[in-house]
Amino acid sequence: MLTYEKLKQKPREFLSATGMTQGEFEIVLPSFATAYDKLYPKNLTFDGRVRARAGGAGVKGVLSKPEDKLLFSLVYQKTNPLQTMHGLQFGLSQGQTNYWIHRLLPVMRETLAVLGMKPEREAHRVATNFAAVEGGANLAIDGTERRLQRSSDPVIQKQKYSGKKKAHTDKNILLVNENTRRVVYLSPTVEGKQHDSRVAKEAAITYPANAILNKDSGFQGYEPDGVLSRQVKKKRKVKR
Repeated sequence: MLTYEKLKQKPREFLSATGMTQGEFEIVLPSFATAYDKLYPKNLTFDGRVRARAGGAGVKGVLSKPEDKLLFSLVYQKTNPLQTMHGLQFGLSQGQTNYWIHRLLPVMRETLAVLGMKPEREAHRVATNFAAVEGGANLAIDGTERRLQRSSDPVIQKQKYSGKKKAHTDKNILLVNENTRRVVYLSPTVEGKQHDSRVAKEAAITYPANAILNKDSGFQGYEPDGVLSRQVKKKRKVKR
């Protein structure tokens, strides 16, 4: 079973599973624990009723420690597994996994907000967001896709199918400050079939004046006003 105590002994695997080093994890953990207690006070039960006795009594759950709750949430968001597979890693049923995912996602959002790391969700505010210009407005835009379980509904199948990934996906557009490597903007979630450049155009992102925007071929034709865009070209493979 996957636990923080076991995984912290393996730095490379820890980074691959969570997207964080152990040091970064330790920085986030206190804010995460505080956010959890704020959203779910210890004097209340899981369904929000006042406890008849003090919290902490009875059998300890699998995710009783703050570090294991944070690990559970980070691994899910980093690797995007099926809930059944994620549950198997932590010794939980699919139903329990679903419960904890939805319970911990608000805690993660609150944690990012407290740490000042929550990405902008309003496209028109990017131009005035300090995170976009920190160190200079050197930005990069890209699309990210998360695989989904194939729906049995033919209409949904068509909407979710990404020809690029050859799978059924949900898509978001990310804008990153290349100086700080921080995600500045996260677009609304759309179906995987939508093209990256179309999603970016419909988002109508406002950029800082004289910003540099690095992009790949998925954004060919996307030329926001007042922005110097640079499209990275892939090197051709040399045949031998």
